[in-house]
Amino acid sequence: MPVTSGATIGPYQVDREIGRGGMGVIFLAHDARLGRTVALKALPDDVASDPEHLQRFEREARVLASLSHPNVAAIYGLEESEGRRYLALEHIEGETLADRLKRGPLPLQEALEI
Repeated sequence: MPVTSGATIGPYQVDREIGRGGMGVIFLAHDARLGRTVALKALPDDVASDPEHLQRFEREARVLASLSHPNVAAIYGLEESEGRRYLALEHIEGETLADRLKRGPLPLQEALEI
């Protein structure tokens, strides 16, 4: 089932879609309990019920939970709503690396900072 603006997923109120890729769709959402903005990641509709993709998705959650790095979004939780799983992640403002690379190659110093 597609996620729409205003949908509620666990304690999260979905605002809008902010990104899409081969391994997920990212939504900007608000955590009403803690009063913070989060990013919710869901598997794309076409693979959301595939056992292999679900296993990878859960492995991604465990890996993220084991990391603590300023350049990696923190994971707040693994949620389930209407039979679909979501990662609740720290929302980081700014340009994606893909968008930055569209403007041209990174200077060495900028690449080292990333």
